[in-house]
Amino acid sequence: MTRVLISGITGQDGSYLTEDLLSGGAEVHGIVRQSSLLQRTRLDHIPALAAARTDGRLKLHYADLSDSSSLQWLVRQVQPDFLYHLAGQSHIKISFDMPEYTADSTGLGTLRLLEAVRQGAPGCRFFLAATSEIFGQAEESPQNEKTPMAPVNPYAAAKVYALNLVRIYRRAHGLFACSGILFNHESPRRGENYVTRKIARAVARIARGLETTVHLGSLEPRRDWGYALDTVRGIQAIANAPAPDDYVLATGVAHSVRDFCELAFGVCELDYRSHVVLDPDYTRPVEIFETRGDASKAKRELGWQPDLTFEELVHLMVRSELDALDRGEENR
Repeated sequence: MTRVLISGITGQDGSYLTEDLLSGGAEVHGIVRQSSLLQRTRLDHIPALAAARTDGRLKLHYADLSDSSSLQWLVRQVQPDFLYHLAGQSHIKISFDMPEYTADSTGLGTLRLLEAVRQGAPGCRFFLAATSEIFGQAEESPQNEKTPMAPVNPYAAAKVYALNLVRIYRRAHGLFACSGILFNHESPRRGENYVTRKIARAVARIARGLETTVHLGSLEPRRDWGYALDTVRGIQAIANAPAPDDYVLATGVAHSVRDFCELAFGVCELDYRSHVVLDPDYTRPVEIFETRGDASKAKRELGWQPDLTFEELVHLMVRSELDALDRGEENR
């Protein structure tokens, strides 16, 4: 039985990855932080995951990316065949508000995990979830694996550090250390403080008469938005490749926040211009105008390409919020 360790298991990508792995017969171990609130709704409400916890194929362990001893102990105990490192502070605006915490969890947290693998399970395949933010306001579009890294926010700077560490440990220590340079990917499980989920949730609540407006920073930034489940399948393809390497995962098409709003409100036959309020409190100190990825390497070498279109993704997210409200519960 394949044994997998996941950091960030309670997040959007972690929950989808866990479902996929369990359906394939794997034993999944997840890293969770000790806190006063058990933020595990993405795991607890999924019947297959609850069943796997009962039969012992899904196990959650307390550890923290800031604590190397807990990570080293856990890696030695689990002896994973794969380690998917998805955790870390990833919200751009928060990274400006909490730069030191972001650097520690996202940057040094990766170092601590790599060291734990090197010392305790050197045969493990290590995957890092990197980000398109590492390119900053790139001079070339679309961006690929050879595009120069030029971060413009603390989160991106921490990910550049983490990605370089993966490459160093791959070369210097012979680890199967690989990464996915992931462009924006969304789903109904996206955190509520991310703009796509915030818009989808607001549309549903406005359509049901619970709210009248949604506050956003800007409608102009353009992003390469894909579906999280497509991205998770790409992540697994990278980790299972014959040799460790780094791959861009993207759709190759960019849309603006305005495009997202227009489509999302259109699902409920609403005009976004009547409900969107531009609020300077939600702007970033430095904004990237556009990200657009070139995933031709992943398609050529791994056979990966996204399936869900942007329009289908927006419709899926809004319908999920509407269904949750109609069931009398908040969408998880």
